[in-house]
Amino acid sequence: MVDTVEISRVNIRDSLSVDVSVWMEHPDDMDFRPALSISGTTFTISSLSNGASLASIDLDEAQMEAVVRDQAAELRVKFHVQGMHGRLKDIHPIIADGKAKKLATANWKTTQNVTFD
Repeated sequence: MVDTVEISRVNIRDSLSVDVSVWMEHPDDMDFRPALSISGTTFTISSLSNGASLASIDLDEAQMEAVVRDQAAELRVKFHVQGMHGRLKDIHPIIADGKAKKLATANWKTTQNVTFD
């Protein structure tokens, strides 16, 4: 299950692009099915599984124009797992190349249709 969803950045590339951080409760969780909607100028990401609103943000005029024109938005998702990411206190360097180990994060990019209320 999805624990929290944070919208970190909204910008315009070819279409509206939304950067999202998704925190999952368990490493085996794979239930993130987003649905995008706009009500007024509020952009909302909700869950198709249970219909709950996960995150929302207000869009400016240029961003609204782009999403109305394309009727879609690009989601750039970075997945994190509670207990695995964000809590590494001791960094163990890799002797061979002098760099610290990093925890793996999964990234996902998709274009989703937007519904208007």
